Amino acid sequence: MTDDTVVALRQPGETDDPLTEVLRAGARQLLAQAVEAEVAAMLAEHEHLTTEDGRRRLVRHGHGPEREILTGIGPVPVRRPKVRDRGADGEGRIRFTSAILPRFARRTRSIDAVLPTLYLRGLSSGDFQDALEALLGKEAPGLSPQVISRLKAEWQAEYDRWRKRDLTARQYVYIWADGVYLQGRMEDEKQSILVIIGATPEGRKELVGFQAGFRESAQSWRELLNDIKGRGLAQGPKLAIGDGALGFWKALDEVYPGARHQRCWVHKTANVLNKLPKSRQRAAKEDLHAIWMADGRAEAEAAMDTFEAKYGAKYPQAVGCLTKDRVALLAFYDFPAEHWQHVRTSNPIESVFATIRHRTVRTKGCLSHKTALAMVFKLVTAASKTWRRLSGNNRLPQVIKGVRFRDGIQVKNADQSAAA
Repeated sequence: MTDDTVVALRQPGETDDPLTEVLRAGARQLLAQAVEAEVAAMLAEHEHLTTEDGRRRLVRHGHGPEREILTGIGPVPVRRPKVRDRGADGEGRIRFTSAILPRFARRTRSIDAVLPTLYLRGLSSGDFQDALEALLGKEAPGLSPQVISRLKAEWQAEYDRWRKRDLTARQYVYIWADGVYLQGRMEDEKQSILVIIGATPEGRKELVGFQAGFRESAQSWRELLNDIKGRGLAQGPKLAIGDGALGFWKALDEVYPGARHQRCWVHKTANVLNKLPKSRQRAAKEDLHAIWMADGRAEAEAAMDTFEAKYGAKYPQAVGCLTKDRVALLAFYDFPAEHWQHVRTSNPIESVFATIRHRTVRTKGCLSHKTALAMVFKLVTAASKTWRRLSGNNRLPQVIKGVRFRDGIQVKNADQSAAA
């Protein structure tokens, strides 16, 4: 009796992974269902349209050819459904465009974020194929050294276009500024990346400014702010948030006079604690916390006076570091209470770059700042898609109009008249 069982031959280094295959099959099914739902929604939206002979104008028209989308679990085969418009030709034709599965997409956005990460960690273009095959499987298509080089050029062009964009129609109620040092493949460690993030009147956070410079140099910040203003951002923010050590503040007063200053409490706390012995830092941190978490300005002023009385005699440098910025540290009390959690610190920048710092390490070989900036810009723009909107965004139009707030609460007209 002979055994007719066929045994599949396996290439050296190749392994079976049933779990990955199950995940890919599930991903393919979910993707197909999601795109089919998009088609159904589009057809329902236009079901009132008919041809001259009374038939429905938009109908299903099969599927496009199968193609593979490279994902975090490897390539997933997909087929895009098609819609036929029977009532118009040329420019008047209604076409189906999937937001989930763009027509020419070949990779998920998460893969596009992985590529600059690997490059910043020191991987050369020639090594990308092996690294991504280890992550995504041997079938990972379209990531040859030539493709990677082309992608790098696209990222650089994308960054250049972004830097030249028109800002005439933009307005930012708040801005956060910081100079960030990365330990990636930078050719000059003395330079940092100057970053400005803004809050729109709708409460969305956007990357406003991003370029190489010197963190504490007023000239570097002046160049960045003048560039932003020159491209149309004529009106400055109502409040700017950042570390007190930045040359940013001098440049801000020159380019956008009238913008209020808010010192970052995270940076200020760290600076004050550094001037105290370790044995006193825990208690001092709680005392500082009592200042910026106070319900109102009077309570915060009293807590700051208490801190000065408690530590002034033995640690005058620590107290001086705190009290010299008293006005700028408490500016947030003149803005809506719903916004305090956002404007007391420069956390919107710190949280983004904390992730990027983990992705960049010191490696042999270095990048020019031009190339490194394009890579980091790509990571920041990928991260920006998950940025949360500001709480209390309905208050932002009031801030723009100049409505007064006292201890986070809107000042009524009678109070404003009495104050006047």
